[in-house]
Amino acid sequence: MKTRIAIHGACGRMGQRLIALAHDDPQLKVVAAVDAPTSPHLGKDIGAVVGIGELGIPVTSEIPLTVQPEVIIDFSVPEATIEILKTATGRKIPIVIATTGHSEKQREEIAAAAHETAVLFSPSMSLVVNLLFQLVEKSALALKGNGFDVEIIERHHRYKKDSPSGTAVHFAKIIQKAMEIPNLVYGREGLIGERPSNEIGIHAVRAGDNVGEHTIIFSTIGETMELVHKGYSRDSYAKGSLAAAKFLAGKPAGTYTMRDVLGL
Repeated sequence: MKTRIAIHGACGRMGQRLIALAHDDPQLKVVAAVDAPTSPHLGKDIGAVVGIGELGIPVTSEIPLTVQPEVIIDFSVPEATIEILKTATGRKIPIVIATTGHSEKQREEIAAAAHETAVLFSPSMSLVVNLLFQLVEKSALALKGNGFDVEIIERHHRYKKDSPSGTAVHFAKIIQKAMEIPNLVYGREGLIGERPSNEIGIHAVRAGDNVGEHTIIFSTIGETMELVHKGYSRDSYAKGSLAAAKFLAGKPAGTYTMRDVLGL
């Protein structure tokens, strides 16, 4: 049996890759393609929009009541996430939230939705990035108290709206907890004096079409260790999202993460 999925944000860059990859996956069946009410593609066949041939699935502004997906994948914008979340909770449809850049209030709404349906929310859908989260945590715990400075550099394409990336912030939070470092500094400018030991520096680069790079630097006098992830294609995030959808189908209400998908 194929897992029936709905793609929210279907006409965006990531949404189109999700449609194409899901269409080629023998374990998945796309049953709904949802985009913004203002989308110029409303009513068009999503297969034609993506360029893979007609699939018989029109682009709609909401999931039709006649369609019952087993999982929704949200790859849109924060405000749209909250709208599709209402559908997920109201119809008890598990949802994978791959959108980033949510406000604290929006995060609270996402957390509350897990009381009504299964919610998988992650700052990155890349399987390798989620493995790196664990490696960074282990490194931070091992190096704690040994005089290491920590800096995070992230690089993304010119179109990315949020800065720093949700992934970079998540790396920082992992390190903060493990090493008990209280302060985050977003870039530096001017005559600021010597670097204090109680901060993590986060630096964002926006250029070209880079799909995502993160470098976590642990450095002390005499040596440095860098943990690096480089994404070369959006497919790494799309494939992670599809793996999450397969995992989440049929799960009871609750909060899930990519660690659950990976079995970590």
